[in-house]
Amino acid sequence: MEKLKQAVKEIAYGQNQAKFSNLHRSLIPFLSYASSLYGAVLYIRHSLYRSGFFSKNSLPVPVISVGNLTWGGNGKTPMVEFIAKRLTDYGISSLILTRGYAGGDEAKMLKRHLIGRAVKVGVGANRVATANLAFEKYGYVDYRGGKFVERTYLDPKMGSHIDSQKIGAAILDDGMQYWSLSRDLEIVMINGLMPWGNGKLLPLGPLREALTAIRRADIAVIHHADLVPEQKVKVIELVVQEIKESLPIFYTRMTPSYLFEPRNISKKMHLEGLHDAVVLCVSAIGFPDAFVMAVEKIGPLFVDQIDFSDHHSFGIEDIHMIRKRLRQLEDKFSCKPIIVVTEKDYDRDPEILKHMYPFQVVVLCSEMQIIPRKGCDEESFKSLLKELLEV
Repeated sequence: MEKLKQAVKEIAYGQNQAKFSNLHRSLIPFLSYASSLYGAVLYIRHSLYRSGFFSKNSLPVPVISVGNLTWGGNGKTPMVEFIAKRLTDYGISSLILTRGYAGGDEAKMLKRHLIGRAVKVGVGANRVATANLAFEKYGYVDYRGGKFVERTYLDPKMGSHIDSQKIGAAILDDGMQYWSLSRDLEIVMINGLMPWGNGKLLPLGPLREALTAIRRADIAVIHHADLVPEQKVKVIELVVQEIKESLPIFYTRMTPSYLFEPRNISKKMHLEGLHDAVVLCVSAIGFPDAFVMAVEKIGPLFVDQIDFSDHHSFGIEDIHMIRKRLRQLEDKFSCKPIIVVTEKDYDRDPEILKHMYPFQVVVLCSEMQIIPRKGCDEESFKSLLKELLEV
């Protein structure tokens, strides 16, 4: 199954077309047919929403949607965290709405990063129902239009007011295709390293919608802009501006901040721990190359990598394969290599990583930053949020 997923991804991003195997070529007709069906269903669904046959729900607070047009590696979750932190700086408690896909690794990471901040994380496929449950529990404050609407709920069991900061905004994680919920701000994330793939709809290509969906966005963000040649950034800008000329474009990067070991997550380790080390990067994320490039910038002696499909849960067979690669690296360099994983991989199953002993496993923690470019910087991004929330 893992080999099949990898082949589909290589077809979608047009990688190594000259080296396509018989498996790749045999898959293309089936993927093309499935892509046509997906496009037809997408068109019908969109038409039903536009005609009003399917109604859209509204929330009593501003909704900020963070989404994308392609699968994986677009920086949606880091952007959700970035926005939640900026809102708490303004004294606004936000509610993050995430579907909790594949064990909820992203939700676990968000909760850990936002400990101590006035942020709630609601997990569930029905984001509207999840939001309403949170409003019933915490109450809400609506700043829109200069209004100040405050709703306080009573806990029937306790018979007293719930003592908690009321929700002032909702952040919709992976929300661009969640059409059943109205939003006040639509942010589309674009993977600068692999923006559109082969330009085809799923599953033949990586597109979840046609590129014309960019017209619905209020902000575009080119993620991993620091890892992309200037000319490629300009090409992405041109594509976006041809679709929506007035769309503001921001640029982001992931900056490694510290490491921790699965056995002691409260102890932060300096990045220098990887200097001159032999490293094996193991990941099951949407775009592992960006993760590997970030590790290489830290300064290891040598970096190897093993990639799995996005949200893959490591099993015993995977552990055996990883340990085999580690022993090969140990024999080659006459030193014990260090395994580096992402936070998402750690949160998916922290216990399985303990089976790597006697090899050391560390988790790389990174933080999203906005790269100043063409007048678009963190301050101008925050001003858009302030304008939206009438702060």
